[in-house]
Amino acid sequence: QVQLVESGGGLVQPGGSLRLSCAASGSTSSMYTMGWYRQAPGKERELVTTITITGRTNTADSVKGRFTISRDNAKNTVYLQMNSLKPEDTALYYCNCRDITNRYNYWGQGTQVTVSS
Repeated sequence: QVQLVESGGGLVQPGGSLRLSCAASGSTSSMYTMGWYRQAPGKERELVTTITITGRTNTADSVKGRFTISRDNAKNTVYLQMNSLKPEDTALYYCNCRDITNRYNYWGQGTQVTVSS
């Protein structure tokens, strides 16, 4: 089992920045892909960005150029640097990790990001 704990969410004005962190614990030796998804009220959960253990990334067009994902494999932690935030970025942000075959798929509890003036 893998446990994921997100932190760093909050309230920020449009154009501002936030940095999210996700710390993993448990059976972390086979975490191939880690990343971030988000869900706004009334909408489906959607991809934000992911990163593999080799550093390959997959990022939604809506956040390209504004959000950057990184991971520290030694610390079992993934980060999301969010810049130039927009009101449409408001959502509950979830950390996710998967093994290479997608047999295991773990989720954190979510951290709220609210972008409002």
